Amino acid sequence: GLSVPWGQQHVALVASLLPPCPTSLLPTPQAAFAHLALAFRCDMFTLQQRVEVEKRARDAAEENIQEELGQCQAALERLGRSCANAGCKETLEQLQHNLAVLSAAVERATSAAEKLGAVHQEARMSRAAEVMVQHVENLKRHHMREHAELEEMKRLIQQNSRNRQLAEIQEAAVQCSPPAPLLQGSARRRVSIAVIPKQLL
Repeated sequence: GLSVPWGQQHVALVASLLPPCPTSLLPTPQAAFAHLALAFRCDMFTLQQRVEVEKRARDAAEENIQEELGQCQAALERLGRSCANAGCKETLEQLQHNLAVLSAAVERATSAAEKLGAVHQEARMSRAAEVMVQHVENLKRHHMREHAELEEMKRLIQQNSRNRQLAEIQEAAVQCSPPAPLLQGSARRRVSIAVIPKQLL
C-alpha cells in the first residue's frame, strides 16, 4: 500500500481521538490546532519527495502488470499457431478476449484506487479542517469578548474623566463665591440692637 507521512498519521490520530473520547479528556481546539499545524509544516518539507516516490512506485506496479499481461498474450499467440483444432482455437480466442478485458480492468482498478485513496485522505483532512474551523471560531469569540471589554473600559474611563472635571468645576465655583451666611448673621444682629426700646436701657 501507499505510505502515509508522519504528519498525516498525526492528523489521523488526532481526528480519530476526537469523537470517542469523553469531554474531559478531549484536547482543546487550541492544542489540537497547534498539533495539526506542526504536522502540516513537517509534511511540507517532504511533500514533493513523497509525491515522486509514490509516482515511481505506481508506475513500476503498472509496468509489472502490463509485462505479465504481455507475456500471457505472447503465450496465447504461440499456442494458437501450434493448435489446429477448431475447439482449441475458439478457446484461445476467448482467452485472448478475457486477457484484453483484464488489461482494461486493471487500468480502471488503478484509477479507482487513486480516487478511493483521495476520498480517504479527504475524510481524514475534513476532521482536521473541522478542528481548525473550531479554533478560528474560538478566536473570533475571544476577540469579540475582548473588544466588548475594551469598549466598556473606554466608556468608564470617559465617564470618570467627565465626573472629575465636573467636580473640579464645582469646587472652583465654591471657592470663588462670598461667605453669604456670615453677612446675613451680622445684619440681623444690627437690626435687633436698633429696635430695643430706650426706656429699657
